[in-house]
Amino acid sequence: MTFDRRIKIAPSILSADFANFGAECRAIEAQGCDWVHVDVMDGHFVPNLTFGPATCAAIRPHIKGVMDVHLMIAPVDPYIEAFAAAGADVITAHLEAGPHVHRTLQAIRGTGRKAGLALNPGTPIGAVEHLLDLLDLVCVMTVNPGFGGQKFIESQVDKVRALRAMIGDRPIHIEIDGGVTPETAPLVVAAGADVLVAGSAVFKGGSVDNPAPYGANIRAIRTAAEAALAHQFAAK
Repeated sequence: MTFDRRIKIAPSILSADFANFGAECRAIEAQGCDWVHVDVMDGHFVPNLTFGPATCAAIRPHIKGVMDVHLMIAPVDPYIEAFAAAGADVITAHLEAGPHVHRTLQAIRGTGRKAGLALNPGTPIGAVEHLLDLLDLVCVMTVNPGFGGQKFIESQVDKVRALRAMIGDRPIHIEIDGGVTPETAPLVVAAGADVLVAGSAVFKGGSVDNPAPYGANIRAIRTAAEAALAHQFAAK
């Protein structure tokens, strides 16, 4: 997994057909996605319950690229090795999920996986500053975590911009999770994001038997995001 700042579209399988995860993962990759985003929820840290390491291990053979696992669970540390063994390339924990986040990031790095840190909408970025050297990704939640299909929280764009300035030249991705559409993607990309998680905006209108809409949806998000970058570059 080589670092670069090109726009990456990471469909969330939370919006996929749960009975066809393997086929859905193959379909979205064939239709042009960059990463596959797996939202793990425990019904405790967030008000929803999804899936665990066994599901990740089951879909891993169907994913050629990056499997991006977002742990919306607390506690996190006891499960890191299981998700690493299940084939996660990136493991993201929430800053709010436990008191020893430095230890959590060390544990993720210790498995050989990339370490991500997610921030809820109400969490300021100050706590990230002294963790940057342990991070490969910061995930800015642009909805309150727990459910798909929520409305984008625009106040988070300023958080992305401040985070981008804080990161500087470090090889750290800024990921956006929540309410990403062709309309909101340009806002966060212009602020400095490079990984866009999209659930319903990618999967709407399509299916395993009719995957073409997935590709159209991915291209629409990517085109809008890249246009924002091009405009920003031209303005300099």
